[in-house]
Amino acid sequence: MAKMDFDWHGGHITRATLVDASYRNTQNVRRFLSAECGVDFRLDRDFMAWVIDGAPKSMGDVADEWSRRRNHLK
Repeated sequence: MAKMDFDWHGGHITRATLVDASYRNTQNVRRFLSAECGVDFRLDRDFMAWVIDGAPKSMGDVADEWSRRRNHLK
């Protein structure tokens, strides 16, 4: 049986949700990351390149990396 791609538009995103080749930067993703990272959450090109670089990661890893980068800049 073929693996179904995650529904990035309407699926329930958790910290354990895996970022895969079907990843899309949707409003659903932004809502999740805003909830995890705070109201200051913003996307930029370098961060998005990291998200979709093909290395295994979960949405929890994505939130943690954004927070790490944000705190590093303070």
